[in-house]
Amino acid sequence: MPDQNSDAQAKIAQVRSRIDEIDCQLVKLLNERAQCSLDIRGLKPAAHWGLYDPKREEEIFTNVARCNEGPLYGDDLREIYEAILHVAKEMRG
Repeated sequence: MPDQNSDAQAKIAQVRSRIDEIDCQLVKLLNERAQCSLDIRGLKPAAHWGLYDPKREEEIFTNVARCNEGPLYGDDLREIYEAILHVAKEMRG
């Protein structure tokens, strides 16, 4: 039995390491997305657009749902993106 325990612990460590790598990639992508949001915010006045665009938000939710292959449920993914969009609206740029 100790071998199974050691194997399981090694596998857990390996998967956790992969999670750490993915987290770093997510942070990079979130910051890249945030910069794009700031860029758009800076361009909106020249286009005579308001800062908040509910139609665009729904387009984002639809696009994200279309990309979702699981295991996240659609409602959970929407909740994550609602948080991302909330932070984007509150960012100082």
